[in-house]
Amino acid sequence: MYTLLLPLLSMLAYALAAGAVLSRLFHPAGPQLKFTFSAACLGLLLHAIVLSAALFTAEGQNFSLLNVSSLVSWLITVAVTLTALRSPLILLLPVVYGCAALVQLASMLLPQGSQMVNVEHNPVLLLHILIAFIAYVILILATLYSVQVSYISYKLKHKAMLTMPSYLPPLMQAEVLQFRLLLIGTLLLGLTLLSGALFTADWFAKQNLHKNVLSLMAFLLFAVLSWGHARLGWRGKIAITLTLIGSIVLTLAYFGSRFVREFLIAGVVG
Repeated sequence: MYTLLLPLLSMLAYALAAGAVLSRLFHPAGPQLKFTFSAACLGLLLHAIVLSAALFTAEGQNFSLLNVSSLVSWLITVAVTLTALRSPLILLLPVVYGCAALVQLASMLLPQGSQMVNVEHNPVLLLHILIAFIAYVILILATLYSVQVSYISYKLKHKAMLTMPSYLPPLMQAEVLQFRLLLIGTLLLGLTLLSGALFTADWFAKQNLHKNVLSLMAFLLFAVLSWGHARLGWRGKIAITLTLIGSIVLTLAYFGSRFVREFLIAGVVG
């Protein structure tokens, strides 16, 4: 009962928050933010309770695909919600809350895998995992910002300033924050790769090769984009294209091999 009720309530709270934004997305006064954030905070609280019970077990920390996906979703939702309290992020809210609701739905419908880790006995591994999660969350936030920047730029190019919602941020402000997040996330991703190579014993093992190669490819894409923006003024289509490709590659690195092991191979064996 507990394992189904709380995820269901969290999913409904996220869905209410997303619906509250979508229903008044183009309203002159904008969405009802008080109701939106109240529903989102309730969803986050319930989500945190469900996540803590699934992640921290008597045997150790269960970093299964579902749990890692849920943790990343929770971190992104927290970051976007807190940022939205001070900066205009209305376009991103329904996307983030909608994805968080889908993660809760998946936790109820999909079988829970097991990948046990005892990070309390290895503080270096704990630090490595934390940096990796933070890097991924920041880079996904940069990707979401790039989508918003692309939308604002499209509106301006098509001279739709009069019809553009007043709660959207100025283009330059959104673009500056996008590339600032991109640079921070890229540096943290580089630190993740370096710490993994130096301090993780099985970094070059066959089972980790897929993840490490794709993570390195994503890092190079983000690094080239950061350099291109600083030195050559890259922005617009090239920026959003490279950001999206980098995020897809990094997502495959973080979750691709886990999905194959925990669902495809497990399903065939089962």
